[in-house]
Amino acid sequence: MHSLLFLIGLAFIGISCGGERGPLKNKKEKTVETIDALGALPKYVTDPPGNKSTPEKIRLGKLLFFDPILSGNKDVSCATCHQPEFNYAEFLETSIGVNGHGTGSKRKFSEKNDIPFVKRNSQSIVNTAFNGIKNGESYDAETAPMFWDLRAKGLEEQALIPVRTLEEMRGHSYPEDKVIDQIVARIQKVPAYKSLFREAFREDANPVNVVNLTKAIASYERTLIANNSRFDQYMRGDSSALTTGEKEGLNLFLKTGCAKCHSGPMLSDYKLHTLGVPDSQNRKETDAGANNDYAFRTPSLRNLRYTGPYMHSGKFATLEQVLQFYEDIAGGKIPNPNVKPSQIDTLAADMDVNFRDISRIVEFLNALNDDNFDKSVPERVPSGLPVSGL
Repeated sequence: MHSLLFLIGLAFIGISCGGERGPLKNKKEKTVETIDALGALPKYVTDPPGNKSTPEKIRLGKLLFFDPILSGNKDVSCATCHQPEFNYAEFLETSIGVNGHGTGSKRKFSEKNDIPFVKRNSQSIVNTAFNGIKNGESYDAETAPMFWDLRAKGLEEQALIPVRTLEEMRGHSYPEDKVIDQIVARIQKVPAYKSLFREAFREDANPVNVVNLTKAIASYERTLIANNSRFDQYMRGDSSALTTGEKEGLNLFLKTGCAKCHSGPMLSDYKLHTLGVPDSQNRKETDAGANNDYAFRTPSLRNLRYTGPYMHSGKFATLEQVLQFYEDIAGGKIPNPNVKPSQIDTLAADMDVNFRDISRIVEFLNALNDDNFDKSVPERVPSGLPVSGL
């Protein structure tokens, strides 16, 4: 009798422990990715055929990137939300663009304000020159996927989308279909810019135009690369580049299923996935993503040390919180009440992240950091406006 009760007790304990991770699933045999699913970044950037890089284009693009002349109210630049000290991302959950002042955690809206927060977390521009790159496939810079919702292809196409967006750079001064023409006309009135455009685009009779504007900004952004992390060195053959703990973290990264989406040299498949990430409270409306199904693009895992907070809504302050979120998803917990269990991507639901492994995985992720990129800021910009904005 005692033996029977003992066995029943064991069975009950087993059921209870299993219940902590949600209902049991009929899982197929698990396939674990190998290190071949990852890769080192190339040592050199590929330019698109229609925009070969030159020092003149890069110089012009850098000045434009830091110049508030590109914004409707002349109060915000590309660099306002993509700051060199934060890996060309930003420290805020979601950014304050138009009608803001200050930088970093001190940035606030002006007292009288009718502009909303930027919709999503500011992604890093570093290494976007490699967006879309995959192992064993040719890389096309013109079709490189951009933004959390993949709404643009290539750095040239993405360059002016923030300028057209109300809360990012446009403001109320100009309608969306007129603002770019106004910006170009504004630049044409600055003698220093006219000279810089002529030097960068000598073949054009009228070089100050919207196409050349995008080419210059994209050329500068392609110089912002960090492609020699210790992980890159390890993948290129230096077995001593990673510590024992980082190698253990790498194995756990593969074992838990992270590499099913975070693959290739940029550790991203650049596909849309529905995960149930909680919304930012900075805006009243929920963010349902590109297709109204709460799917967002897999972000790169490079230089994460400098780019928190994380996810499209910026809701997770640390990498530990991100991994705990994946542990919860696999256990059936969905923090976004607008997302149904049936919508969750099976690749995320089938992950096997355990609390005991999180510190080791974070240790590996830190081996992907490389802060050897250009962080310099121009002393002045041709418009005479405050560098980077107010």
